[in-house]
Amino acid sequence: MAHIPRNGVCAECGVNADVEKHLELGKKLLAAGQLADALSQFHAAVDGDPDNYIAYYRRATVFLAMGKSKAALPDLTKVIELKMDFTAARLQRGHLLLKQGKLDEAEDDFKKVLKSNPSENEEKEAQFQLVKSDEMQRLRSQALDAFESSDYTAAITFLDKILEVCVWDAELRELRAECFIKEGEPRKAISDLKAASKLKNDNTEAFYKISTLYYQLGDHELSLSEVRECLKLDQDHKRCFAHYKQVKKLNKLIESAEELIRDGRYTDATSKYESVMKTEPSVAEYTIRSKERICHCFSKDEKPVEAIRVCSEVLQMEPDNVNALKDRAEAYLIEEMYDEAIQDYETAQEHNENDQQIREGLEKAQRLLKQSQKRDYYKILGVKRNAKKQEIIKAYRKLALQWHPDNFQNEEEKKKAEKKFIDIAAAKEVLSDPEMRKKFDDGEDPLDTESQQGGGGNPFHRSWNSWQGFNPFSSGGPFRFKFHFN
Repeated sequence: MAHIPRNGVCAECGVNADVEKHLELGKKLLAAGQLADALSQFHAAVDGDPDNYIAYYRRATVFLAMGKSKAALPDLTKVIELKMDFTAARLQRGHLLLKQGKLDEAEDDFKKVLKSNPSENEEKEAQFQLVKSDEMQRLRSQALDAFESSDYTAAITFLDKILEVCVWDAELRELRAECFIKEGEPRKAISDLKAASKLKNDNTEAFYKISTLYYQLGDHELSLSEVRECLKLDQDHKRCFAHYKQVKKLNKLIESAEELIRDGRYTDATSKYESVMKTEPSVAEYTIRSKERICHCFSKDEKPVEAIRVCSEVLQMEPDNVNALKDRAEAYLIEEMYDEAIQDYETAQEHNENDQQIREGLEKAQRLLKQSQKRDYYKILGVKRNAKKQEIIKAYRKLALQWHPDNFQNEEEKKKAEKKFIDIAAAKEVLSDPEMRKKFDDGEDPLDTESQQGGGGNPFHRSWNSWQGFNPFSSGGPFRFKFHFN
């Protein structure tokens, strides 16, 4: 900072007593780190004396301390206009211009510092920054040549080095974003474009590109948010408006489908996701995500064949898709394909070991596999695991009539029929009682003493005598009269 004599600020700059007071108070507040209050004092000093270079310089210092370099730059320029030989201000402005990537203007400031009788430290700093600026010029030239030659990897390497110094250069960030897009790294491109949208005023192009990149990644909500920012700046922007209409339509379909899933309306949700794929057939991400959700709908709606088919299509494209693995495993359970269900749950667990749903699903599948090697009430009645109660009663009546021991005269056949009839009656007892059926569906046999008590006992512990009063044509209770079968 320039030397100010004791009677200095008023004599040299012609400021009045009020301005002097604002400057002194602002200086104390700045030293105490009270930046907002210091800024108010320097605003008042500038208003009181618009030709006071010290007021502008101190206000610029506060702006820089607050990270507001854009606001500091015009103040430093005003200082240099008012006092051409103020080397501290020129050196400071050179730094800001270098960060903005305005290399020619920065070099001009550093050269003028060297010609204006600088202090030893200022001279060293100006020479150092000139060398750095010259290196940036060379790197920029190499980056542009590499980009023109489609050598995007080399261009990124050069731009990485430049942007360590020229951190506020919006154009170079946009150029690096283009390189990232060409190299198939859209998320890195988005990061640079977001910075560029803040560094350059009214940067509709950056918002448009960010929105389209999010859209390609399948992030329709962020895409919609970014394209709205573009339209806030220019409501007549043709590409942003056309893109906005497409994203909004897709977003509405997906939101509607998710609401239907929450309401358990899986068939309607499937239809909505089919519309999503028709609305955007060219972006693979929406096809994959839609199929993943359709797979979920079929699984929840207990349509195992359809679920296995669609989930398998998803897993061909994304073998590690945990959601599709879980939904296909659930479908395999309905289809009694326990080994396949266990395999899917184990694969899912490898990628998400803390998921309680996977852990519980795997334990259930293992219990059901063990159970299937014993007595399976669904198989006994010949019904699916998702059969309704009416189907269970109907199957039971048909089989009970077929296998009633009174139908058989031969002793061996009668014994076989008795055993069969016991199993049929047990299956009906378990599957027609919601509580017992739930236990069985969770891998526990409610009629199996071993399963109930953890060991011992005979799972087929009921005898023919205990079932003799059972009426296959009622929903339970003893015979009221005896049937004779001829």
